[in-house]
Amino acid sequence: QVQLVESGGGLVQAGGSLRLSCVTSGLTVSNYYMGWFRQAPGKEREFVAAIRWSGGWSNYPDSVKGRFTLSRDNAKNTVFLQMNSLKPEDTALYYCAARIAILPSIRPDGYTYWGQGTQVSVSS
Repeated sequence: QVQLVESGGGLVQAGGSLRLSCVTSGLTVSNYYMGWFRQAPGKEREFVAAIRWSGGWSNYPDSVKGRFTLSRDNAKNTVFLQMNSLKPEDTALYYCAARIAILPSIRPDGYTYWGQGTQVSVSS
């Protein structure tokens, strides 16, 4: 059974930083991707970042490129999302997701497993 557990959200002032963590369990295959998405009230779920667990590929939308960075700790089965220079428009519920496939995806419907989400709020 695949489980994803996010943590690290909180309230921060604009310009500040947060690091989100996603601990995974039950992912026993070698070809999978970890993604982060966010959803603000009244808006659709939005792609934030994704990485191939085995390395060699990552992707960020222009809205976060240069500010957000993914990393992973293979030994701890954890993926991190470092968020710097946060803006009020980054405020959302952030979800970690897993995709078991050879090819990557940046669409929410391309991911099968989801965590419960962690709230990020950025004040101006």
